[in-house]
Amino acid sequence: MSKPMVAIVGRANVGKSTLFNLLCGSNLSIVKDTPGVTRDRIYADSDWNGKEFILVDTGGIEPASEDVIMRQMREQAEMAVEMANVIIFMVDVKDGLTDIDYEVAEMLRRSKKPVVVCVNKVDSFKKQMDDTYEFYSLGLGDPVPVSAAGRLGIGELLDEVTGHFPEKTVGEEEDDSVKIAIIGRPNAGKSSIVNRLLGENRMIVSDVAGTTRDAVDSTIMHNKQKYTFIDTAGLRRKSKIKEDVERYSIIRAVAAVDRSDIVVLVIDAVTGVGEQDAKIAGIAHERGKGLIIAVNKWDAVPDKDDKTMNKFTKELRSKFPFAQYADIMYVSALTGQRLIKLYDEIDKVRENQTMRVPTGVLNEIVSEAAALQQPPSDKGKRLRIYYTTQVSVKPPTFIFFVNSRELFHFSYQRYIENKFREAYGFWGTPIHFIIRERDKKEQDN
Repeated sequence: MSKPMVAIVGRANVGKSTLFNLLCGSNLSIVKDTPGVTRDRIYADSDWNGKEFILVDTGGIEPASEDVIMRQMREQAEMAVEMANVIIFMVDVKDGLTDIDYEVAEMLRRSKKPVVVCVNKVDSFKKQMDDTYEFYSLGLGDPVPVSAAGRLGIGELLDEVTGHFPEKTVGEEEDDSVKIAIIGRPNAGKSSIVNRLLGENRMIVSDVAGTTRDAVDSTIMHNKQKYTFIDTAGLRRKSKIKEDVERYSIIRAVAAVDRSDIVVLVIDAVTGVGEQDAKIAGIAHERGKGLIIAVNKWDAVPDKDDKTMNKFTKELRSKFPFAQYADIMYVSALTGQRLIKLYDEIDKVRENQTMRVPTGVLNEIVSEAAALQQPPSDKGKRLRIYYTTQVSVKPPTFIFFVNSRELFHFSYQRYIENKFREAYGFWGTPIHFIIRERDKKEQDN
């Protein structure tokens, strides 16, 4: 089941970005007392009482404004509303109800989505509670008073928001298909690849970049295994975005990655590797998804020789240093070249994602690694790894009990990871480490 999406909307300067930063635990949005600062949406993961969701910050809505930037911000907010499962409609108790608030409320009513009215800047519930009552006239239910800056009323707000989340259905729980997100920049050939695998033109394929707006699921049976391919809107660098609708394709891509087991990153062999390709690969890596890099349109690369593929592979490896484990395929959706092998690649990644290594073997590998390369030390204290065990799969996750978390440097973690990969491969999947520090009493025993 994909994570629900929550959009924070409202007119300019009511505190949307302050709330967004508070719920995400970091300053991802610029906060400034100037209307229109948050021009592009910013998304982040958040959770409340075990319920995870994707939070989307939007620019301020000015429904009647003819200013170009304000109009674009309004359209972006409308698209965020369209994609959201729940909407937080933020208003300002100090300004009171405005004509713009009424216009935004009408827009939200038309969306027919659950709306939670969040009355911000209520710094004293005792003194300002009566001022929140006027927001009942919006006709969107009970207003929830909060102070984003003062961190007041946030729990009540989140209880209300998460109460609207859809429940997981039995069908979703029993779905045994392998879910693959097809991700890439516009016009890289994502839909064409899925159409080839389907054997039919289920998706519109066009040479106009950005044809695919929404994520589309296609289920395929191959060798008695069910595969669900999730095609998404293409990714494009912000500086090149022409249509406002494409500003939100990245959110759809993130949502698709969350729903998937494996990500197939489609790269255009003719135009080469882009910055956005590395960003989406990074998202897949951070979320622990399997990763396959499919270089499409290989048949269209001019003047190929026996060194062209090696050169391209070297460039890819340099662009994705964090994902050296990802296998690279050179394919053509137009001719079908090597596409059938994608199933074998997916099966291999899935097998590696779900691999479990016996605890005894893991500790032998760690001991041998420590004998070959002495663990780091500082001021006479040396890292000791007492015990290692695997705690989960998808991705394979290992917990290390050590005497000092600080001494287990990233470089030594990478060294241990390489030893695990030398022994078991784990191709196509990231590996996650959890470091636990024993207290002094445990270390003495």
